[in-house]
Amino acid sequence: MSDTTLTADVEAPAHKVGITPAAGQKVRSLLEQEGRDDLRLRVAVQPGGCSGLIYQLYFDERMLDGDGVVDFDGVEVIVDKMSVPYLEGATIDFEDTIQKQGFTIDNPNASGSCACGDSFH
Repeated sequence: MSDTTLTADVEAPAHKVGITPAAGQKVRSLLEQEGRDDLRLRVAVQPGGCSGLIYQLYFDERMLDGDGVVDFDGVEVIVDKMSVPYLEGATIDFEDTIQKQGFTIDNPNASGSCACGDSFH
């Protein structure tokens, strides 16, 4: 992971997904807007998209059996046990430029992706 990636507050993380300071700040801002402190950022991989698998990023209040959770300076990131192998070493970032605004996932496990970047294999 790069120097800009936040490190987890735990010694042995349950998953190896990182989050950049920009993404962490955006998640905290969105949680403040929601006015809830019981939500976590869930990252998952599901079948679909033009390349075979799609990323899902959403707030979730649930903790499911087998979920891995790591706290990044107040932002809890959850990954379900089926998605962990697909996301190991991935980094969540947030871009805010004139061309693009939104979350991105840099995934070293993806051997290819579609043009839109929402799907990978």
